[in-house]
Amino acid sequence: MTTTTQFEKQTKALIDDLKSVCANYGLGNDGNEFKIITQVFLYKFLNDKFVHEVKQLDKKIAEAKNWEEVLKNYPADDYEMLLMQLSESTANLKPSQFISSLFERQNEANFAEIFDNTLLDIAKENSDIFSVVTDGGEKIVLFENISKYVTDKRDDFCKALINKLVNFSFEHVFHEKFDFYATIFEYLIKDYNTNSGGKYAEYFTPHAVAKIMAQCLVDEPVQNVTCYDPSAGSGTLLMNLAHKIGEDKCSIYSQDISQKSSNLLRLNLILNDLVHSIPNIVKGNTISE
Repeated sequence: MTTTTQFEKQTKALIDDLKSVCANYGLGNDGNEFKIITQVFLYKFLNDKFVHEVKQLDKKIAEAKNWEEVLKNYPADDYEMLLMQLSESTANLKPSQFISSLFERQNEANFAEIFDNTLLDIAKENSDIFSVVTDGGEKIVLFENISKYVTDKRDDFCKALINKLVNFSFEHVFHEKFDFYATIFEYLIKDYNTNSGGKYAEYFTPHAVAKIMAQCLVDEPVQNVTCYDPSAGSGTLLMNLAHKIGEDKCSIYSQDISQKSSNLLRLNLILNDLVHSIPNIVKGNTISE
């Protein structure tokens, strides 16, 4: 088994584990399941990307047996300087917001509140970069209160989620290419991509189809390109166009009436190193606005 195949298998297993937790707490195929799955998956991805980058910035962190302890003992000014060196596609996190920190606190009283507040704080502190804007100017931040979707045993539910996140690390997948992330994204949303299309007729373009369309549209090298989709959905076509052009050679602009699709598009942009285009996502009615 190749390394890429192994990473893909492990990532899909994580997604399946998160869906299993939702099912065990009565949320299987629930309308809010996709919100929980995508947000928890995104939290895991951002956490591991932060760890990956700080280890590259500081050899002491990379070589430490307990990197969390090293970061917890960082002087405040040095930690601030470390955050300033991170790429724009990496969320700023405090040691108390690491997955490992929540794992250590899972037996504390009111853990669901601790879990929710951690995600809400991350969303607030990174809202300038990672927020989607509505056509009315309101910000849709990264995370929301997740435990509210469970009627009881909220602490146990959040414990079950955090325990799934500590068994696997994304640290070794950040060198993977577009097709890897496209496959993972398609697997992540497959249960929410129904034939009926839903209220807003949401029909997500398959990756294989979007890839062919991008090859037809981009037949020569180009620079500084703007890509716009007035009904972007989860952004599969835009991602394929950006990859064909070069993620660093284009900016993505999009609009879609569905908040669900806009959130999935944001996740797609984060996975594909197009965070610089998140401010260009508008959640709204293209026809009337």
